[in-house]
Amino acid sequence: MTTARTATPSTARAINDRLALDLLLERGPLTASELRSLTGLSRPTVADLLERLQRAGLVASAGESAQLRRGPNARLYALAADRAHLAAIDIRSTGVTLVVADLTGRTRATAEIPAGPDDQDLAGRTVRALLDAAAEAGADRLHTVAVGAPGLVDPATGDLNNSGQLPRWHTDLLAALRSSSGVEALERAEVILENEVNLAGIAEHRLGAAVDRDTFALLWLGHGVGAAVVLDGKLRRGASGGTGEIGFLPVPGTAVLPSATGCEGGFHSLVGSAAVCELAERHGLAVPPGAGPVQQAESLLRRAVATGADAFLAELAERIAIGAAAICVVLDPGCVVLGGELGRAGGAGLAELVERRLAALSPFRTEVRAGTAGGGAVLAGAVLTAGDAARRDLFGGE
Repeated sequence: MTTARTATPSTARAINDRLALDLLLERGPLTASELRSLTGLSRPTVADLLERLQRAGLVASAGESAQLRRGPNARLYALAADRAHLAAIDIRSTGVTLVVADLTGRTRATAEIPAGPDDQDLAGRTVRALLDAAAEAGADRLHTVAVGAPGLVDPATGDLNNSGQLPRWHTDLLAALRSSSGVEALERAEVILENEVNLAGIAEHRLGAAVDRDTFALLWLGHGVGAAVVLDGKLRRGASGGTGEIGFLPVPGTAVLPSATGCEGGFHSLVGSAAVCELAERHGLAVPPGAGPVQQAESLLRRAVATGADAFLAELAERIAIGAAAICVVLDPGCVVLGGELGRAGGAGLAELVERRLAALSPFRTEVRAGTAGGGAVLAGAVLTAGDAARRDLFGGE
């Protein structure tokens, strides 16, 4: 028979500290009396934990409450935002965007590094831009760096599986971030690599269209397609990091089948940006000149929604529903969020069309929503991921 254990004083202190820190992160500055009310802890316990957390540099005085009279009871306490700094990096084929944030997740500095043709020094330029952004944010060192990249990320090793289809500088950049000996701001930083669509899924779950859902799937529609799967509140990656590689899904309506080395002929060939442009032309919609296929398809979709190009939107929705149905009949997520550049461009109107078509393909009731985490969903998810890791280290607990 297992005997229940009583928490030791040190364990109880750690639990109480984490509870208070999480409340300060979620709600902002609080008075001691507000902390007592929210935690149910006694006056001496709250006083002790505030003193302890201030000594540790995790909490600082933040002025006085305007609602209370001056004095000790009016004193506000806040999470020490500068106790640690985070970085988030979004790697695309066209370049890199990055953010440096404080411990609360508030953005302190940003940078964009475009990739030129045959760029040989993008990794080096990105590291230098990251160091400049850290200096601008007032960070002597970065605690955690979270990186979003396309491709398979091995959940056991955290390595990017570059099968040769990604630019060489993707792996060069990761190597540069992880072997930054001699660079004081980076040498002790934890570098976390995650698939870009998974990070967007985290952002939609925590900040966007799926905040009220513990189980849902994000369908990313852009240059390529992908999915993020959250089941029972947890992101699912699969044995090799391949959960959500829906671009390889064999589907009707393509001339060939996808292969182990390429997704041409899979779902990607139905709803990727190039396929959307081709579909639009077939419906008599003019593809805007210049830019890349993603920007062209995004512009086309926005114009189609605004002008009521019903036939084009109906056929696109049917194509999207094919891939969504495959997710639904296997996982039954109850909710599918359309993200990426094209999901955002189609908005609620496209989501409604997909939901209607999906209802005819799947026996499970599934709500389809437009993503709301915005164009920076990958960066937002990376900031959340880096913040979670930093706070686990500094606050303790899970």
